[in-house]
Amino acid sequence: MATQFPGDRSQGMIERIKRLLLSPAAEWAAIDAEPMTAKGIFISWAVPLAAIGPIALVIGGLLFGYGVWHPPLRFFMSMAISTYVMSLIGTFVLALIIDALAPSFGAAKNPVAAMKVAAFSYTAAWLAGIVNIIPMLGILAIVGVYSLYLLWIGLPLLMKPPADKAVPYFAVTLVVGVVVMIVATTIASSVTYRAIGSPFALSAVGGDTVGGTVSVPGVGSVDLGAAQAAVDKMKTATAQMQADQASGHSSAVPVAALQGMLPASIAGFTRGDVETQSGGAAGINGSTANARYSQGEQSFRLSVSDIGALGAVATLGGALNVQSSKTTATGYEKTEMVNGAMVNERWNNQDHSGEYSTMAASRFTVSAEGSAPSIDVLKQAVAAIDAGKLADLAK
Repeated sequence: MATQFPGDRSQGMIERIKRLLLSPAAEWAAIDAEPMTAKGIFISWAVPLAAIGPIALVIGGLLFGYGVWHPPLRFFMSMAISTYVMSLIGTFVLALIIDALAPSFGAAKNPVAAMKVAAFSYTAAWLAGIVNIIPMLGILAIVGVYSLYLLWIGLPLLMKPPADKAVPYFAVTLVVGVVVMIVATTIASSVTYRAIGSPFALSAVGGDTVGGTVSVPGVGSVDLGAAQAAVDKMKTATAQMQADQASGHSSAVPVAALQGMLPASIAGFTRGDVETQSGGAAGINGSTANARYSQGEQSFRLSVSDIGALGAVATLGGALNVQSSKTTATGYEKTEMVNGAMVNERWNNQDHSGEYSTMAASRFTVSAEGSAPSIDVLKQAVAAIDAGKLADLAK
């Protein structure tokens, strides 16, 4: 079996990850030329990287729980194992589908190349799973959407369809990938909660051009034209990361500027401890500031974070018009697009706790999580961060 990583295996993997994120075109060309086997790719790449999110889920769940609810270890272990298994199955299935679709778009079937595309494209999404360690930073998982840009670059290079077929090949693979992800997530959740997920379907995509909308019942839709436009912004994000790495300069907004946007009080809640953090690696820089606001026995944490150049992938939210909602005996959860930004909202009427988070200027995440008289207080806290000033900081 061919070796994917010369020398020290873990170091080789880290270096490949850096190159894949910062110089995707060049690294895809290297991956294309490198002798590999489908089994070797799956074991050496997918198996270890797909474990990042599930492991982080267990750690974050045990440390933070879900607000005031702290499920037992077996709950998180069940969720982690089922998520991990379904992630691996999803990768394998996506590779089979990429290979099966090839002749329809003028490309030759190549199972090894298809596995390369599926496994290496998922890299950013798997790395983004690390945010599960700190649940309140969960919205940062959107950086995993960068995997779609990796797919955009890698699919035509490795599967080699004719130039006029490359875009529709990507579009159909994108839709299939979204559906595979949704189905895998639903199955993983059903294993954990012993519930039956909703069925999924997608409309047909045909022709040589990309356009229109593909619906995913119960979840939302994919605007293929918007998806293609979002890829252009991802290219700019990649260029910015490369520039940061070359210059050694961070383009992230200084933490002092973010800290200065945290108000002294919100709806009668007084600001307490303030925490800031900044840093980066391989040209991926970021900064964050958050503060605890308290009133009597209730408190919530307001956070504003600059996720740097990778924030540009948030623009794909306009293409993946994901909308979901769930009502329970004690509250609700929902995700929707509001003015082009993804908004996550969760509330528990029983203990008066929840979370409200969104993005600003396709670069900043703003979230409020904790206990309050109502979700409106958390919304007011997020609105207290001036989106106009954030947009100015992004310039």
